[in-house]
Amino acid sequence: MNPIDTAPPKAGRREWTGLAVIALPCLVYSMDLTVLNLALPSLSTELKPSASELLWIVDIYGFMVAGFLITMGTLGDRIGRRKLLLIGAAAFGLASIIAAFSNSTAMLIAMRALLGVAGATLAPSTMSLIRNMFHDPHERQFAIGIWIASFSVGAAIGPLVGGVLLQFFWWGSVFLVAVPVMLLLLLLGPSLLPEYRDPDAGPLDLLSAAQSLLAALSLVLALKWTAEHGPSWPAAALLLGGLAIAWAFARRQRRLSYPLLDLKLFALPRFSAAITAYGLSCLAMMGVYIFITQYLQLVLGLAPLQAGLATLPWALSFVAGSLLAPRLARHWPPVAVVVWGLVVAALGFGMVGLASGGLLWLVPGTIVMSLGLAPVFTIGNEMIISSAPPERAGAASAISETVSEFSAALGVAVFGSLGGLYYRAQLAGALPAGLSAREGEASLATLGGAIAAAEALSSQHGGQAGEQLLGAARAVFTESLQLSAMAGALLVLAASVLAARIFRGR
Repeated sequence: MNPIDTAPPKAGRREWTGLAVIALPCLVYSMDLTVLNLALPSLSTELKPSASELLWIVDIYGFMVAGFLITMGTLGDRIGRRKLLLIGAAAFGLASIIAAFSNSTAMLIAMRALLGVAGATLAPSTMSLIRNMFHDPHERQFAIGIWIASFSVGAAIGPLVGGVLLQFFWWGSVFLVAVPVMLLLLLLGPSLLPEYRDPDAGPLDLLSAAQSLLAALSLVLALKWTAEHGPSWPAAALLLGGLAIAWAFARRQRRLSYPLLDLKLFALPRFSAAITAYGLSCLAMMGVYIFITQYLQLVLGLAPLQAGLATLPWALSFVAGSLLAPRLARHWPPVAVVVWGLVVAALGFGMVGLASGGLLWLVPGTIVMSLGLAPVFTIGNEMIISSAPPERAGAASAISETVSEFSAALGVAVFGSLGGLYYRAQLAGALPAGLSAREGEASLATLGGAIAAAEALSSQHGGQAGEQLLGAARAVFTESLQLSAMAGALLVLAASVLAARIFRGR
């Protein structure tokens, strides 16, 4: 047979326009993860939430996304990926409008929860639709590069857009950005996006859906609790409970003819190698990112806008790397691109580890880190959905997003806890005389607490003692960042070795 006759069809104008349409809600989804933080001061003044309610306003969105990803990915395979995407877009737009005009804390928390459930439909539905729209491997890789880049652009412009809106409008305006985007998706989606469902899909197993939700919520909450407050018995109980439910969930999936989570996918070498690389990369990146944002403002003393501009090259490099990765995959095997991307990322982590040089090393380090990780995210996700059968693309993309969510939460918890332990241990011996017990405890808890204590100490006993505490706290925190970055470098290097061995070994 002529090879030309068997070549996969090329995408046309409809497919590329459809890609632009599904990239927009992904951009909004990413923005919604960060833009609310800017509105918290004015929101708190108007709604007057308690400290606990304020945490739930921020956290409930991510919890619901993590809890419903697997269910939504498989539901799309059953009822139709386009249908689920449009339902999610309608719910997201409606919840955004109600959230913008919320007049109580309970109302806002409920809408943020609904936004999380609707947001859980976006990532798996859009990535699995890419599998149906782009049949040529090179075009599909480039399409996923644009898809990944949309998340990076959303993360980059979220604080900027939110800042502009809050300058001129009320706090609820940050939610209304999503409304025209979702309306555009609802208008153009039916004509530009193909529909696909698994004709042999069985009914949705509600018990499995409940197990996946409870396991995800318990594990994410335990990790977040540990990251914020350190190890504790409640966090340990949540973690153990989540693991027990996850074990029961996995055991049930092995017995179902059409499981919610197809564990057989992990036996595929391309799938398992890509998932391993992707998960460990997310863990390392988020574990170091929490230190970088604090370092820029609390150590270098940058204003929030200046700190945002300092991280902008990181996001833009991720966009560039996502679009460059498919070109690299045309000349080298995809697994090689992923493995060597991890090696480059390790070099970037190492450069961040030299952050005592300030922005001179930090900004170039984050650029190199992004250029190395972008192929892992782009080519890795293409390997994940292309290695799975077409009828399970939704479930495969949901697994990818779930691994990303859990790895990010685990990175924040593990790196944050270990960095906090180092910070407290090193600063304990450098506290100056004259600190009250409360000020000493606050100084050992966070760098922000040490800065406040140093200001109080300077006003009471003169500048030298306060400067001593401030210098010691900043130096120890910088060391924590350096150690975390070096740990991140080792982690992504280990990911490169594991991914290569998984693929070659099978």
